[in-house]
Order: sequence, then structure tokens, then C-alpha cells
Amino acid sequence: MADVPTSSRGEGPDPNASPDATALAALDEAARAIAGVLGIEEVLQLIVDRVRDLVHARYAALGIVGAGGRIERFITSGIDPGTRRAIGDLPAGRGLLGLIIREGRSYRIRSIADHPDSSGFPAHHPPMTSFLGVPVTARGDSIGNLYLTDKRGSGEFSATDQSLVETFALHAGIAIDNARLLAQAGRLAVADDRDRIGRDLHDGIIQSLYAVSLSLEDVPELMREAPSDAARRIDGAIDQLHLAIRDIRNFISGLSPEAVDGREVLAGIAALAQDFRDGGLMDVVATLDPAANPALSRQEGVELLSLVREALSNAARHARAHRVDVALRLGPLGSYLEIADDGVGFDPRRAAASGHHGLANMRVRADSIGATLEIETQPGSGTRIRVGFGGAER
Repeated sequence: MADVPTSSRGEGPDPNASPDATALAALDEAARAIAGVLGIEEVLQLIVDRVRDLVHARYAALGIVGAGGRIERFITSGIDPGTRRAIGDLPAGRGLLGLIIREGRSYRIRSIADHPDSSGFPAHHPPMTSFLGVPVTARGDSIGNLYLTDKRGSGEFSATDQSLVETFALHAGIAIDNARLLAQAGRLAVADDRDRIGRDLHDGIIQSLYAVSLSLEDVPELMREAPSDAARRIDGAIDQLHLAIRDIRNFISGLSPEAVDGREVLAGIAALAQDFRDGGLMDVVATLDPAANPALSRQEGVELLSLVREALSNAARHARAHRVDVALRLGPLGSYLEIADDGVGFDPRRAAASGHHGLANMRVRADSIGATLEIETQPGSGTRIRVGFGGAER
């Protein structure tokens, strides 16, 4: 039998050939299977495995085509890993594979060796005879091609096989596109987390370490000219490094699931309080009224927990507080969160101007969840931070 191409010009499988109920059920099962997988690697392999079973092919492959029409990835099914390694490099996209890439349409061929575009097989490649190739597209763009060879129990693939694979290819294109979009969204989420963590580290721990390095710059001269001053400077630097180590420990502890997940705000606040207590040098007492639990989305919960962590870090690092009370209560205007420490306090105007205490970050986080942020403090009197969630306050 000659090759039977399909194209936009109307050539294709016999329109009267309809898959039987068993084949349609197999198609539905295969399509559902790939639709339920989210990871791109798992999607690609599952597509190849399912399409091979769908039309009873001995071998199947999915070639992902990049710029210039070259095959960038080649996922196979039916070929054992040892044979795959022995074959060597990816196919270059010549021969019948290149024909489908160039023309973007299906080809059903009885004998690969007899086709004029066949370029033969590399060494160690298993022999193959019958061939079915079908393009995979998504949103009008070419993603790659499905290649099937050696129809089991028959000398060639049928028009029904071609119709099944073409329908399956539509589902495969959607599944690949969705998996790629999810992977991209994951990378963006990681980038957002990286920016947030970098901002938190820069505002606190990195600045503390930088201050320590500055304090040690003239120690060599002091050791010659004023050894006692040099000793005091080194002792102070050691104390600051111990604080930085404690902050790092608290920061890492703050990345525990309860403290960053955002779904359980009360559990997250309690976990943060416990983390800071375990870090020492500061007692954190959490009084949390379940009835005051604000109705926040998961992302809003993440922002609120980040705000609490920042406030506690400031109390430990800057205010030198011994005790912090964290309370979630109901007020006349709705629920509110209050964080009060017994530290040294600060001048809010000077702090905002100098960028210390992470005030800007906390305001950004409060704004992002539609909450109000009030800060009461002055030098020597401690600090009280109030986050309001009430309807009038929001």
C-alpha cells in the first residue's frame, strides 16, 4: 500500500471508517489519563506510552521540535534503555521524521524502507516496517510529532488507527501546553519567593553582617595602638554574629510549612511564636481567638505570616525586646492582630527615612491583604503594631 497523507486540502482517512466502541473507549481512557498529569516529563512519557497501546504499535515516539525544525527531545516507548543508549544521538529530523516536520500533516506508510523519503536507520536501531506519523499542535502552533511503527497483528496501520491518533494528538497538545504553563507558573512563583526571601534577608540579616564587617575593618590598627579597644570591638562583633546566627535560625524555622503555607493563619502565628521562643533571648506569648480568624486567601495568609515574622525579627534584632505579646482579637470594627514588645522603641520618622525595621515591607504586606497597619512607638517605650481586618478598617 502507498503512503496515505492527510492535509488541510482534504486528503485523509476514509470518512466512512469509524472506530469501534472499544477503540473509542481506549481513546477516552488515554485522553483522561494524560489530562490528569501535571508534570511535563510525566505528561510526555505518558503520551507516548498511551498512544502506543491505543493502536497496538510495537514502538512509539514523540519528537519535540524546536526552532529550525530540529528535534530537541525524543521520548520513546517500546525500546529498552540499553537499545536506546546504543542508538546514540537524537534523530536529526531527516527522512520520514523530517517529512512530517516540514509538511505538518499525517502520513501512514506500509513500508518505511520503500518510501522515497526514507533515510534508513542508524546502527543498533531495531528493524521497523509500517509507520504512522501525526503532528501535535496546541493553540495553532506545532509542538512536535507522534511516530508509531510496526502495527501488531497487521502489516500496516489502518485509517481508523490514523483517526484515533489524530484525535489523541489534539488532547496531547492541550496536555503538553497545560504542563508547560504550569511549569512556567511554578518558576514565576519560585522567582517571587526568591525576591521575597532576598528582601527579607537584605533588610535584616545581611545588613547586620555588613555592620559587623565594617566594625572590624580598623581592628588591625587598633590592635597595635589600643589593644583593649580592639578586644572590645571583637567581643562586640562576636555578640553581633551570635545574634545574626540566631536570626538565620529563626528565618529558616520560619520557612516551616505552618509558618509560610498561609492556609492556617492561627497555626502559622503559633508556629512563629514557638520558633522565636526556641531561638532564645525573647519570650513570645501568643493569644489567638479562633473567632477572630480573618477570612484570608492562602496568598493573603502568606503575606500576613510574613508580616508577623518581620515584626518579631525587628523586636529581637533592633528593639532588644525580652517579651513580645502577639494577640488576635475581635474588636468593634472587626478582628485585629496586635504585636507588642517591651523593647527600646524607635523614632518612626527616622526609621522610615533610613529604611530600617522593615516598615515599608510591612506596609506593603498589609496593603496587599486589604488591612490597615498602625505603629505606636517612641524611644524607650516599646513598640505596638496593630493590623486591622475589620470591614470599616478595610
